[in-house]
Formats: sequence, C-alpha cells, structure tokens
Amino acid sequence: MSDRIPADSVGVITPHQQIFETPVKLLCGRTLPRIELMYETYGELNAARSNAVLVCHALSGHHHAAGLHAVDDDRPGWWDSAIGPGKPIDTNLFYVVSLNNIGGCHGSTGPRSINPETGRAFGPDFPMVTVRDWVATQAMLADALDVRRWAAVIGGSLGGMQAMQWAIDHPDRVAHAVLIAAASRLSAQNIAFNEIARQAIVSDPDFDGGRYLDAAHNPARGLMVARMIGHVTYLSDDGLRDKFGREIKSGDLATASDVQFQVESYLHHQGRSFSQYFDANTYLLMTRALDQFDPARDFGDDLVAALRTARSDFLVIAFTSDWRFSPARSKEIVDALIAARRNVVSAVVDTPHGHDAFLLPVPRYFKILRAYMVHVAARMAVQG
Repeated sequence: MSDRIPADSVGVITPHQQIFETPVKLLCGRTLPRIELMYETYGELNAARSNAVLVCHALSGHHHAAGLHAVDDDRPGWWDSAIGPGKPIDTNLFYVVSLNNIGGCHGSTGPRSINPETGRAFGPDFPMVTVRDWVATQAMLADALDVRRWAAVIGGSLGGMQAMQWAIDHPDRVAHAVLIAAASRLSAQNIAFNEIARQAIVSDPDFDGGRYLDAAHNPARGLMVARMIGHVTYLSDDGLRDKFGREIKSGDLATASDVQFQVESYLHHQGRSFSQYFDANTYLLMTRALDQFDPARDFGDDLVAALRTARSDFLVIAFTSDWRFSPARSKEIVDALIAARRNVVSAVVDTPHGHDAFLLPVPRYFKILRAYMVHVAARMAVQG
C-alpha cells in the first residue's frame, strides 16, 4: 500500500455497477423498466457468506463510504473514519457493502438517468421513491451478490430508517440492525424544514420546473440555500458557538461596514460546494422519502406491531445535542422494541456536534459501535 494511504484505510476502491434488466414496480404504482445501482465493497466475503454488512446512506450520501478512488485522492469516503481494518466496522472481520440508492445522483438510476420513453433525462418525471423501495432494491443487490442474510444493516439518520425497514420487511435476512440518530417518523418541525428547503430549490429561476438539465442550467442558488438550511439543523447551538462564536470573517463591526461573520462564510462555502455536485431533483425526492417514512402506518399506526415482525437484534444510538433527531425519538424506538420483546442495546452519547455526530469519530460513540460489532462478529462465528 502506498505511504500516502493510512494503514487502517481500505485503500483504493473501484466502484461497481449492477444492472437489473427486469422491471421494478415502485410503491407509487409506477414501474422502472430497468435499474442500475452503484456500489462499493470493502473486505472479503467469507466462505459461509455470513459476514456481510450493509451500510445505508443518509440524505446526501452515496456509495463511496470508505477508502479512496485514487492514491492522490484527498476526499475519502463519507464514513471512512468508521470503516476499515481495525475500525468500528472492521473490514478484517466483515464484508461491507455500500450503495447509492435509486433516485440518487451518483450513478444509480435517478432523475439524471435517461428515460427510455423520451430519450432525455427523467428530471421531474422520475417516480416518487420510498424507503421501502430502497430496501427492496437493496435486497435485489444482495441477491446479486449472493448474500442471503446480513450480519448487520447499519445506517445513520435516513440510513437508520432503512436499517429499521430492513428488519421489518426482511426479518429472516437481517441478524442485527444498527440505528444511529434515527427516528420512526419525522416530526412536523422536521417536515417543515424539508419543505422550506424544497421551496428554496423550486423557487430558483434556473430550476425550470425541474427541466434545468434540458436548458443546461443548474439551480445553484436554490440548492445552496437548501443546504444551508439543512446544515444548520444538523449542528447544535453549542457546537456552532464553540466553532465560530461571533468571530468576524471580514468587514468592520464598529461601522457595520461589509460585515461577514465566520459562521456565514462557513455556510456559504458548504452551500456552494453542495450545489456543484448534488442534483436538485434528487434532493426533492430524498427529502420527500424522508418525510413519508412511517413503518407503523402499515400496522394500524402501531410501531410495536411493526417491530414485532422483526427477528433481528438492535443497537440504537442517539446524541444529546441532536435536536433534529433527538434522543426522545430514539427512546420511542427503544420503548417500542422492548414492548415488541426484541433484543435491544441503546445508548445516548454526550457530544456538542448535533445530528452530524453520527458521521464523526466521537470516542464514546465509536467505542460503543466497535464493541457491538465485535459482538456481531462473535455471534456470526457461533452461528456459522
């Protein structure tokens, strides 16, 4: 391995594309005639095919969860701190699969894909997708990889919701479900924030009713504002204060002349960067799927009944400063799991990093995740 690549990295990774030529019917009633899924794998599948772990991405995530795409790459995968040799999700023990969901904008079938009926990008005509659709297509990928049962399905935020849905929809195919900074459904406040972000996008003159690709436009201003709104909700007041306080980036506060605070500069940078690589129609799709997630709906609005179908064990982690997906939401899941007589381990980690803590190597959080995954590996060895 190159000296530039850390010893605990999975190294240089080549993404894979899995094509399914059979039609996929979605819950909205529409059918995609074929789909493509981009995915990456880390570690080796054992002879018993029992050590596979699925990592589900959150709102703006994708298949590149760990490692590098080139030796000189300075952008490792979005969860590189957690996945690799000796890391909490240890690739010496597990075969880790990470994919980009349908509706995404990183190579899987989505709004930027060509609609075979029109010969141009789907754009706003791409069908509505749900968490259950994602789980169904992830199961198709598992079949293609000859993985009959996941040792664990893991996700943070919207990824944790997918892990929960896996346990409900495919109880015989999940041994452990790890739900980090997740909820069983969104609060009205969360839905409101998502709608404000969507309105920022659709109000951008360059959105062109979702046909911006045809016009060679990009609703960058709307995407920038949407990301800024979302990003603030992923952080905490204490975290922002500790990182930025009221520090001035430029201008003269005494004369109120061209003043820009450090936090403003940071948000502008985050928003501009996001607007250059993420697709606006995908953002609309993903946030709507997030809003509509509610596994209890199919069980008479009874979360206990929904989770009673699961056979997996659960790990549920929350963060004290996460007000977007607060510890109270995780407690609702834990209480329902206990009432459903499921095995569950839960923890609330004290950190100032807000919702984004699930992406960060917070020491206590990683200690808990590592210990649980060692437990998963031990159970896997006993069960063969």
